[in-house]
Amino acid sequence: MRATFGVPHLTTHVLDARTGTPAAGVALTLRTAGGEVLATGETDADGRAGLGPDVLPRGDLELRFDTGAHHRAAGVPTFHPYVVVAFTVAGTDHLHVPVLLSPFAYSTYRGS
Repeated sequence: MRATFGVPHLTTHVLDARTGTPAAGVALTLRTAGGEVLATGETDADGRAGLGPDVLPRGDLELRFDTGAHHRAAGVPTFHPYVVVAFTVAGTDHLHVPVLLSPFAYSTYRGS
């Protein structure tokens, strides 16, 4: 996915590996490494969300996923109350930060 007019600079997609379905309603917070909140939101019914200003500031950022609330809502115990993905913004390219989630593990990568 290339950045086009109207596409947020940062997108995410959260999938629940336990159920094999999108993780809807996961609260998200985008912060600078210094703790300044840049944006908040939550995943939609397809587990997707776009966040942030039109152009992200260069440097280190953190995207926090409130995974504990997602699992509690399903009645599932979890080891990770939240997941923080730290990454570096080096330019103005669109960034996609997906997360594959389960109650006792998660994985992420730089998406496209």
